[in-house]
Amino acid sequence: MKKVIRTLLMITCVLGLTACGSDNTVNEFQQSKISQVESMSPAVVEMMEVIAESGTSNEILENYNNIELADWFSYNYTQYTGSSSFACEGKGVRTAINSFISGLETIGEITEVGTPVSEVDDDTIIVTVPVTGAEGDGSVQLIFSNDIYFTMSACTLNINETMGQLMARAGLNTLIGMGTVFVVLILISLIISCFGLIPKMQEKFKKKATTPEKAAPAPVQAAAVEEEELSDDTELVAVIAAAIAAYEGTSTDGFRVRSIKRANTKKWQRS
Repeated sequence: MKKVIRTLLMITCVLGLTACGSDNTVNEFQQSKISQVESMSPAVVEMMEVIAESGTSNEILENYNNIELADWFSYNYTQYTGSSSFACEGKGVRTAINSFISGLETIGEITEVGTPVSEVDDDTIIVTVPVTGAEGDGSVQLIFSNDIYFTMSACTLNINETMGQLMARAGLNTLIGMGTVFVVLILISLIISCFGLIPKMQEKFKKKATTPEKAAPAPVQAAAVEEEELSDDTELVAVIAAAIAAYEGTSTDGFRVRSIKRANTKKWQRS
């Protein structure tokens, strides 16, 4: 009996905790904060559209840092709505302007701003504002701090894509992915096929390295003609010169003996 009672008590406690966890009721103070950020959101959307479509959006992003951008947007918001103050982060404003610039190119000019819908977290309040464009629909998501300052930390324009657009994008991504894989596989196969050429190229280089180069022929040196020294055969030279002069019928002044060589005796005997 005691075990049964304990079991029933445990079940009752679990059910009670579950009921407490599923209580999503919002108190009056929290609801007032939600209402305030929801009333601020449409004006933010309209201002972001005006800034994105103006010709000075790029200059604003380039010339202002995040702190200056936050002050500039807060000042223009108060001038546009007539409210007392508006807190925002410059980084969130910069992201919002870039998001609207790219998003408006797809959906065109915003023709209608819908009713904001909020989602409360512990630290933030997320507001979603549906918008209708001339060429498509979308939604703007704004994130505010869940405190008395309602600081806007982010704002993005999201495009509502149809099922056909989603399928077309998925198909394109699939084709790009499969094409990239096939291209990489083809490149890998080509690289592997080139491995067989490497040994052949190495053999050719080895043959070229081992083949001896033909030695260039040595330049033929002209034999230096040595003039014979005739100083020791002066008398012999004089006799030969006289005999030649007598044979020619001239004097020895007309010629000069430079060298003396032994004649071929056999030819001499034949003559």
